[in-house]
Amino acid sequence: LISGCGTFTFLSSAIAAISGLLMGYELGLISGALLQISSILALSCKEQEIIVSSLLFGALFASLTGGFLIDRFGRRLAIIIASSLLVLGSLILLPYESYEILIVGRIAIGISISLSSIATCVYIAEIAPQHRRGLLVSLNELMIVIGILFAYISNYAFASISHGWKYMFGLVIPLGALQAIAMYFLPPSPRFLVMKNNDEAARKVLERLRETSDATKELTVIKSSLKDEHQYSLLDLFRSKNNMRARMLVGLTLVFFVQTTGQPNILFYASTVLKSVGFQSNEAASLASTGVGVVKVISTVPATVFVDQIGSKTFLCIGSSVMAVSLVTMGLVNRNIHVNFTSVCRRQSPEDFFLQRPGNFTITNGSLKDLFASLTSTERSSFDAQKSPDVARTGELNRTALPGGKSTAGSHMESGEVSVVLKWLSLASLLVYVAAFSIGLGPMSWLVLSEIFPGGIRGRAMALTSSMNWGINLLISLTFLTVTELIGLSWVCFIYTIMSLASLAFVTVFIPETKGCSLEQISTELAKQKYVRTPLCGVSHRREKLVPEELAEREKEQLY
Repeated sequence: LISGCGTFTFLSSAIAAISGLLMGYELGLISGALLQISSILALSCKEQEIIVSSLLFGALFASLTGGFLIDRFGRRLAIIIASSLLVLGSLILLPYESYEILIVGRIAIGISISLSSIATCVYIAEIAPQHRRGLLVSLNELMIVIGILFAYISNYAFASISHGWKYMFGLVIPLGALQAIAMYFLPPSPRFLVMKNNDEAARKVLERLRETSDATKELTVIKSSLKDEHQYSLLDLFRSKNNMRARMLVGLTLVFFVQTTGQPNILFYASTVLKSVGFQSNEAASLASTGVGVVKVISTVPATVFVDQIGSKTFLCIGSSVMAVSLVTMGLVNRNIHVNFTSVCRRQSPEDFFLQRPGNFTITNGSLKDLFASLTSTERSSFDAQKSPDVARTGELNRTALPGGKSTAGSHMESGEVSVVLKWLSLASLLVYVAAFSIGLGPMSWLVLSEIFPGGIRGRAMALTSSMNWGINLLISLTFLTVTELIGLSWVCFIYTIMSLASLAFVTVFIPETKGCSLEQISTELAKQKYVRTPLCGVSHRREKLVPEELAEREKEQLY
C-alpha cells in the first residue's frame, strides 16, 4: 500500500489515527455549538467559560493519570477505553438541555481525547517499521487537522438549524463506536506484549505486521532493549541514569515551545486581525475559519509524507524559521493598523456576548454567521496548535476566559480604510505562519516525543509531557487577552518571534535526528553519557556504525 509498509500495518495505524480525527473534531466543535447552547440556556459569560474549559480540565486530569493506564493495560486497550468514553460523553449530552450535564459530558470527552492522543502516538510508533514510523505517527496529526476542518464545516452546516448543536455533538458517536470495535480486532503492540513477557504472541503479531514468516531478529532486538528498560519507575524520569533527565527536559522544552510560539492564541484572533485590516464580516469570517483550516490540512500533508526521507529535525528547523519571519511581518503590519480589542461581557445576555457592536444592532443571519465563524476560527486554530489535546483547549479558553470573569470573545475593530497591500500582507503572513506551524512544531514535536523515551516508561513519559502541554496552554490562555490589552498585538507577535527563534536554536542543538533508526537504536544512543555533551549532528552517522555492533553483542550475551 505504501512502499516498505505492509497493508495490515498501515490499516492498523489508520484505525488508531481515527482518535486524531475525533480529537480535532471535538476541539473545533465547541465554538459553533456554544453559540446555540448559550442562547438556549441563557448562559452567563462565566458559565460559558466553565463549559469551554471543562474539556481542558478533563484532558489535564487524563494526561496526569493516563500514562499508568497505557503502560499497565496496554496501548490498544487505552484507545478502546478512550473511544468508548467519547461515545458515552456525547450520549450524556444529547437528551438533556442542562448546564450541569453539559459540563459532565465535556469533562468525559476531555479525558477521552487526552488519553487517546497519548495512546495513539505510542501505539503507532511501536507497530510501525522503523523507516516508515514518521509517516505513520504523523498520520495522527493529519487526522487531527482534518477533524478540525470537519468541525468547522459542521458548525456552518448546523448553525441555523434548531438544536443544531445536538447534531454537532452526535456526529462523532458512530465513528467513536466504530473505532472501539475495530481496535478490538487489531493486535496489541508487540513491544507491550514483550513487556508483559508474552514473547510468543509478540512474535506472531510482528510476523503479521511485517508480512514475514520470521520476525525473530526484530523480536530479539526489542527484548534486549526492554530488558534494560523494564525496571524504570516514574522518578527515574528525573534522574541522570541513562540520561533520562536530559531526555525529559528535551521533551518538556519542546512542548513548551509548541505552546509559547503563539499558535493557539494568534489563531484565536485570526478573524479579528483580518477584519481590522479590511476584510469585512462574512468574507473575513469564512476566510478565517475555513481558509486557516484548509491551509493547515494542505501543509500537514507534505510533512507527513516526507518526514521519513527528510527527518523530523529538518522540518522542525524549517517550521521555526518560517514562523519567525511571518510573525515579524505580522507584527510590523499590525503596528501600522490600530487594532482595538474591546471587552464584550459587560452584560450577561448571550446576545450581548456574541453580538455586541458599537451602536444599535439587529441580529441577522449574516451577523450571526460572521460571529460564528470568528469563534470557529478560534477553536479550530487553537486546537491545531497542538495536536495534543491541549491545543484545543487553548483556543476555547482564549476565547472565553479572563481573570475577573471578564470575557473578550468578541472585539470590534476601529480602522479607517486600510491599504490593499497591508490587507493582503496581513492575511498572507497569517497563513504562512499557520502553514509553518503545521509542517514543524505541529506534527514533529509529537513524533520526537514518541521516539526519545524507552519503551518501559514511554506511556508515562508522554503523559507527563502532555500534562505540561495542557497546563501551559491553560496558563497562556488565561493571560493572553490581558497581555494583548497591555502591550498591543504587534508586540505580542514580536514576543512570539523571539520564542520561535529560541525554539530554532533549541532544536538545532538538542533534538536528535531519528529518521531510519529503530526505537531500540534511538534509546541505546540516547542512553550514552556523551549524548548530552556532543553536538547531535554527528549522532546519526555514529549511530549507524555503533548500534548494530552493540546490539549484536547484546544478542550474543542473551544467547549464551
